[in-house]
Amino acid sequence: MTSRGRKHLLKPLVFVLGALALSGCISPTADSTGRYTAPIGGSPVIANETPYSTALRCLDGYTAKKPLRIAVGQIADYTGKVGSDNSGRDITQGAALMAMSALAKAGVPLVERFDTSVAELELKYANNKLITDDPGASGPGDYRRIMAGSIPGSDYYLVGGITELNFNIRSMGANADAGQTATDGIKGTAGINAYVMNVGLDLRLVDTNTLEVVDVISYQKQIIGRQLQAGVFDFLGHTFFDASIGESALEPIQLAVRSVVERAVLEMVSRLYRVPDGTCASIGAANDPLAGPDDNPPLPQQPQTTTPSATTRETYNAQSRQDPYRYYSSVDPDAQPGLRGQLN
Repeated sequence: MTSRGRKHLLKPLVFVLGALALSGCISPTADSTGRYTAPIGGSPVIANETPYSTALRCLDGYTAKKPLRIAVGQIADYTGKVGSDNSGRDITQGAALMAMSALAKAGVPLVERFDTSVAELELKYANNKLITDDPGASGPGDYRRIMAGSIPGSDYYLVGGITELNFNIRSMGANADAGQTATDGIKGTAGINAYVMNVGLDLRLVDTNTLEVVDVISYQKQIIGRQLQAGVFDFLGHTFFDASIGESALEPIQLAVRSVVERAVLEMVSRLYRVPDGTCASIGAANDPLAGPDDNPPLPQQPQTTTPSATTRETYNAQSRQDPYRYYSSVDPDAQPGLRGQLN
């Protein structure tokens, strides 16, 4: 290789080595801790909260007075949406786990029905007299007895699914270019883009003894994303200068699913335990912490006599849930209160 070739090869090599040095020290051999490099980041572990978590915890005072055991069944992803790059499902498969966490925040007694594989295996071992509760003091015949009625039953169970995932309900953007007309004049660009999607959830609460569907909830939440970018280009003598900066953000989709689940559980538990108006339940009905100024119309006072019947339960406190399509189109003639209709 000629000296000129080595010179041109050395320049990018030096640049690459300098970039690696700036990005952090990486050693080809592991250090005393067994690592090639120290990982970046140091974010602490924090609680996984939504705006409805506080209201759920407030219900603990009501759920403790009248324990009703609830089991959570399958809350599946029925959207069928898979990433375009085949990276997996777009929506979490753990909505049932989110519902369990929401019920636990509200202090509702839970019984396990979602994953009973360990309990069933131990029951099999106990039935074959192969398992003991005191291995240290075990002796001949010291095995776990199977006692009738040892497993508490559930009063209600919660099932449902994620039924909507709508991409790009609406999007908008604006871009601008400006600069001097001269060939070597300074020029700049700027742009902004925004788009909206949504997720929807349908849950039902079922009486375990009678299989009566005692409550049904259908909620959706919109998710917003945005992109910002700006750049400048200029000639500086015999060289040119080109710089750009940008920022993109998308509201977490799975956190939106958790928020919808907690909002639904909040309302279901409030109605199941007949929590009076003006207490914890009001933050989930008339004073939604995620709602805008037009989303919280005053609710009429309703007498708390008996649990709403099956034909009116879905429309109970319904003013905070009417007109779900009002932001889909501002000129939609059908986007008016009462669009959801009445179950009765």
